[in-house]
Amino acid sequence: MSHQTDPFTNHILATLDEEARARLMPHLEFVEMKLGDVIHGFNQAPDCAYFPVDGLISLLCVMESGASAEVSIIGNDGVLGVGLFMGGGASPGQAVVQAAGSAWRLPGQMLLHEFRHNHHFQSVLLCYTQGLMMQMAQTAICNRYHSVEQQLCRWLLVSLDRLPSNRLLMTHGLISDMLGVRRESVTEASGRLQRLDAIRNRRGRIEVLDRSQLEQLG
Repeated sequence: MSHQTDPFTNHILATLDEEARARLMPHLEFVEMKLGDVIHGFNQAPDCAYFPVDGLISLLCVMESGASAEVSIIGNDGVLGVGLFMGGGASPGQAVVQAAGSAWRLPGQMLLHEFRHNHHFQSVLLCYTQGLMMQMAQTAICNRYHSVEQQLCRWLLVSLDRLPSNRLLMTHGLISDMLGVRRESVTEASGRLQRLDAIRNRRGRIEVLDRSQLEQLG
């Protein structure tokens, strides 16, 4: 099994002890995630949890008008499906694959059973949920008070923290949907970052050349 397909590349699954791994491994299913795939829609109750290993999943809030904005990013640091063990039921947003890759899927009932009977795993999941809430709060503040360029820098940094490389396959149109801003604004901000040699942007592929600049500008 390669590093890219090892379920324990995911930070949450990596915390499991040998007994828990033996219980869950028969129920974990490897799945490929394609860019733009909708894992679950708005107000749907997911029946499985997804543990990404080398892709990204965005949780989007979608307005009646069709406008959307990203509220959180889930990568190899976490799990999509906190409502399965928090008792939330239907998701408040739409889960969409932001960066193609792979994940391990676990039936919701198995996740809930392990959450209830494995106190260490329960603690890990609750700590992750708290971190996810903090990410959502930071995103809300950034979207309210920061410029589009600052929002783009933050978004690139948060995404790269959860990917094994410094490259993203992403069009300006998709980024504008994530940030909830006009596509032209993203193009302008991206152009400035490219002129500063912070990124290289070519045909839907963004490569970060200077992370420190993004950190300073964001």
